[in-house]
Amino acid sequence: MNAQELRDKTPDQLRDQLVELKKEAFNLRFQAATSQLENTARMRQVRRDVARVKTVLNQKAADAAKTEA
Repeated sequence: MNAQELRDKTPDQLRDQLVELKKEAFNLRFQAATSQLENTARMRQVRRDVARVKTVLNQKAADAAKTEA
């Protein structure tokens, strides 16, 4: 996923996606702890996707605050 795709979504959609990504990160950590993780690169990818979603959410919040002030 790229940042442009995320910017096109609403804040509610972004929050939903953030919850899904955090669940996936938890499951990946659990698999890693039990030595069942096959694609170790997925952990890094999910962690970066979480950061991307949080960044876009913060940008949208800042833009909303700027227009209100």
